[in-house]
Amino acid sequence: MITLKGEHIYLRALEPEDLEFIHAIENDESIWEVSCTQTPYSKYLIKQYLEQAHKDIFEVKQLRLVICNYDNAALGLIDLFDFDFKNKRAGVGILVKELKDRSKGIGSEALNLLVNYCFTHLDLHQLYCNISEDNEASIKLFSKQGFKEVGLKKDWIHFNGSFKNEYLFQLINI
Repeated sequence: MITLKGEHIYLRALEPEDLEFIHAIENDESIWEVSCTQTPYSKYLIKQYLEQAHKDIFEVKQLRLVICNYDNAALGLIDLFDFDFKNKRAGVGILVKELKDRSKGIGSEALNLLVNYCFTHLDLHQLYCNISEDNEASIKLFSKQGFKEVGLKKDWIHFNGSFKNEYLFQLINI
C-alpha cells in the first residue's frame, strides 16, 4: 500500500515473526509508564495476540503496525486504539524501540504516514494522543505533526510512587 510507504520507512501489518520483537517491547520496564503496563507479558499471550492481529480494525477497534526501514528491520510500533467509527476518531501511540534510533525522524515519518492513512482510507475526522507532561520528545513529535494541546489531566499517571499530569492532544482533519 503506497499510503504506508515513506522515504525512509514503511508501516506494515504484524506478522508471526514479530513475536520476539513485541515480547521485548512489551516487557521493557523502561517504557511501562507510557504503555500503562504493570506486569510482564508471556510469549504465549503475545503469540495469541499475533494470531488475532489479522482481524479488521472495525471489529477489534485497534490497529498495530510495525515501523520498518527498507532493510526490513523492525524499528518500532505505531498503534491506533479506541477506534470509534461512529464518531470518526481514534487514539494514537508510537514507540521507536532503540534509543539510538530516536530523534532521527523515524517517528515523525511514521506518524505522518499513519495520519494520512487515517484521514484518507479510514475516513477519520480526528486523532488524539495522551502524553505525560515530562515526555518532551513526544510533545515535540505530535506538535510538529499538527496535533494541538487541548487539555491537561491532573495527577493522571501514578508511577513509581508519584503522580504526573498528562496532556491531551488532538488533530482534527479540516
